[in-house]
Amino acid sequence: MAALILPTPEGGLQGYRLTGTPVPLARRRAADFPRIAYAATHVVADPLAVHDPWLSPAIDWERTLAFRHRLWDLGLGVAEAMDTAQRGMGLGWPEAQELIRRALAEAAGRDDALIACGAGTDHLSPGDGVTIDDILRAYDEQFEVIEGYGGRIIMMASRALAAAARGPDDYARVYDHVLSNAAEPVIIHWLGENFDPALAGYWGHHDHMAAMDVALDVIGAHADKVDGIKISLLSKEKEIAMRRRLPDGVRMYTGDDFNYAELIAGDDTGHSDALLGIFDAIAPAASAALEALGRGDDSAFHALLAPTVPLSRHIFAAPTRFYKTGVVFMAYLNGLQDHFTMVGGQQSARSLQHLAELFRLADAAGCLADPDEAVARMARVLAVHGVTE
Repeated sequence: MAALILPTPEGGLQGYRLTGTPVPLARRRAADFPRIAYAATHVVADPLAVHDPWLSPAIDWERTLAFRHRLWDLGLGVAEAMDTAQRGMGLGWPEAQELIRRALAEAAGRDDALIACGAGTDHLSPGDGVTIDDILRAYDEQFEVIEGYGGRIIMMASRALAAAARGPDDYARVYDHVLSNAAEPVIIHWLGENFDPALAGYWGHHDHMAAMDVALDVIGAHADKVDGIKISLLSKEKEIAMRRRLPDGVRMYTGDDFNYAELIAGDDTGHSDALLGIFDAIAPAASAALEALGRGDDSAFHALLAPTVPLSRHIFAAPTRFYKTGVVFMAYLNGLQDHFTMVGGQQSARSLQHLAELFRLADAAGCLADPDEAVARMARVLAVHGVTE
């Protein structure tokens, strides 16, 4: 098997020999799965564009859209222009709008493309002068754009609302307005402060269980306009507690990148569907596992997905908001882009030791599609950091 020298967590260097067996690629359709499964998807930067990386993003549209077709070919849905695409961390609303337009046009050319798109208020900068009415108008603008393109919507959490709200009533007012005017049922995204510290105290409470009561009241009042809710709190207990209280017909989409395998499998009282950033990085394994679950082969489901959980927990380790770096690094290792460059220069957000451990865990999970190529690509990154054999 292929081998190379990797940094250790202690700061030294040590030889590593790959032992994993790659999960094979197989074309599937969403109908093959017993769960709805979206991958929140990254964008591929264009490292050759003439621009200022910290000020304006440059996107390789061809590779970005090709990656979405790969997910659709595996039967997975695309959750477009979400936090995995660096919304609020390098990708602004103008670029997100173009991404949504292009992705929806690509989806329209297929008969098997599941896609939903993130609508938020990120073109509205939080500040003392921002009012609830400003936030309503901001949501309305993004909803109107996406619905105008014929897209389904994921209603993203709002930093501006978290800063401006004076209590749960302000959240109720905003969600009542937006959901009442939505053309079709939406997916609500409750993004926890682990992913975005600016969203601490969302729903008007710092206590998640009290916040959950507010969210459930909102959903209960508009159940006909809510397809489901994705919660990203990294707590399976809180997700299960909320899942059991949802109105009939409203789905729980797990956003728990620490515990997704058991939450998707479910228990005697129900299961979660999926809307996960980690599915971007482990798409072949996720696809194969969901197909096995659809065949009733629970053992194969867990055998395929359980080894990916340590990898995911590492990629999403604190500071969790930097998980996008690991997701893009996986795409680079697997030959899905020719470089390890990110919008906003975010490739620098994780240490070399972090990337080395990610490499080991990806190998153990069978998530390196071509081990020899992955070794060659890892070696290039090591060399840039001065690590050569």
